[in-house]
Amino acid sequence: MFVPELRPWRAARPHVVRVTDAVRPRLARAAGIVRPRLARVAATARPRVARLARVAKPQLARLAGTGPNARSWQYGAGAATVGLALAAGVVTVAGPWDSTGQRTAERDRATALARTGGGDHGRTADSSRTSDTAAGAPRPAPSAASVLVGLGGGGADVVKSAPNALPTGAGVAGVLTPLLADPVLGARHAAAVVDVATGRRLYGAGAGTGLTPASTTKIATAVAALSAMGGEHRLTTRTVLEPDTRELVLVGGGDPTLTARDDDGAGWAGLRTLAASSAAALKKRGLTHVTLSYDTTLYAGSEVHPIGPNGNLARVTALSADEGRPDDSTSGPVTRVPDPAADATRTFAAFLKADGITATPPGPSKATTRAKSLASVSSPPLSVLVERMLTNSDNDIAEALARHTALATGVRADFAGGGAAVRAQLKKLGLPTAGVRIMDGSGLDRQDRITANLLTALLVKAGDPARPDLRPVLTGLPVAGFTGTLADRYSDGAAGVVRAKTGTLTGVNALAGTVVDRDGRLLAFAFLAAGTTDPGAAQAALDRAATALAGCGCR
Repeated sequence: MFVPELRPWRAARPHVVRVTDAVRPRLARAAGIVRPRLARVAATARPRVARLARVAKPQLARLAGTGPNARSWQYGAGAATVGLALAAGVVTVAGPWDSTGQRTAERDRATALARTGGGDHGRTADSSRTSDTAAGAPRPAPSAASVLVGLGGGGADVVKSAPNALPTGAGVAGVLTPLLADPVLGARHAAAVVDVATGRRLYGAGAGTGLTPASTTKIATAVAALSAMGGEHRLTTRTVLEPDTRELVLVGGGDPTLTARDDDGAGWAGLRTLAASSAAALKKRGLTHVTLSYDTTLYAGSEVHPIGPNGNLARVTALSADEGRPDDSTSGPVTRVPDPAADATRTFAAFLKADGITATPPGPSKATTRAKSLASVSSPPLSVLVERMLTNSDNDIAEALARHTALATGVRADFAGGGAAVRAQLKKLGLPTAGVRIMDGSGLDRQDRITANLLTALLVKAGDPARPDLRPVLTGLPVAGFTGTLADRYSDGAAGVVRAKTGTLTGVNALAGTVVDRDGRLLAFAFLAAGTTDPGAAQAALDRAATALAGCGCR
């Protein structure tokens, strides 16, 4: 069992002071906002408290007796009653809250400030935490207000102080250098910090050296996919009928979020919906029995990732349902079905049967150009898929987006083609690709090499006011202490202030994202470590570095 090393209080004290100083003005602003509401709540609650006191008085008298402490006990009980009433009022004023602990007002404000925000991610890394998405299009992804303010989303204080608040390179180096020298980060590590508003690099250590990025590769995949296809692009799964043969072909469109579950009302494309529409179209043609086939020819090459079968990724195919998961999970490792396309088509056949259409056992095929379209279902916009991929570190979505980037740019849609297409798209955007090698979309391939320079440049590009199409890259990053792969981290650090993509392979730890510093500057950072031997200790060291950056004015 890993026990984290506890820093002596004297050594940790400067970092704690910096974080405290950073939080103080935010608490003051929050208090100014909440105080009038508390007054209204107290006024509203006073009659109810009085009624509660009158009702409780006889019982309190009986329980307290006539001893010398009776009056103190009654006062204590009364105070507790008032406290509970006020606490309930404060929660009501601050809310309403959704099922993930996110204030719906905060989420709705994030939508208004960034119209390109994407959708609800469903369950986070903790699969027991479900979403409360209403029927219809997915809601925007949870967003931390402090990060949106740092982006210029309505924070007048930040904009006003920004010209005089830029950290210095020496200041940032003074904070990060000792933290990143921690031996738990292995023999090789790299780091970069950039001010998002100005693009100025504030810190760099080995920033141009390509290291294994693990899942931070997904940031590159996201930027490439959005720039190649646009945030409104959708992935379509359809059915076609071959003339004169009664062959119904289920044509995979490479939608990794296609679902066979009952929750397609949340906005994901549903096999049930497709089956119902297909059955209705067949009946109109007088057909109640068909030969069923499936077409996965949109993709090329091997379906198996170079690392081999792995619970972190299903076979990469143009047709699958629920990422080939045999249980009700939506993220995390699990043994997948051996043939996702065949499994999805068998499920589709069962739905057809329930709608009055019988079918032969399915087999692979390829739809001809003569086939007549029957029905189709489409994924949410690409912006939503990007956010879900980043929040949950979803490898299946990542590999699908790499292949679609290849298709959109005329490259063969296999693992090598997807990686090459991503790199080419980044180069087209003018991003620094020297020392960069991308072999897949997810970062599971240990041959991938990405620099800290590229990761920070990707984040700065996503924050560029001239590129709103790339904004889902920032809004999809997990929020420290709240969502996705950071939901259970930063409980005693920069929760809500750090947003970052994690990366972990054996011997590799990485963290890249954004942080709002003490002066309200939005900074992009990337930390890469190779040769780590204790993943828990290395992860904690990277978290300490990001937390220190959050508490740093560094001028």
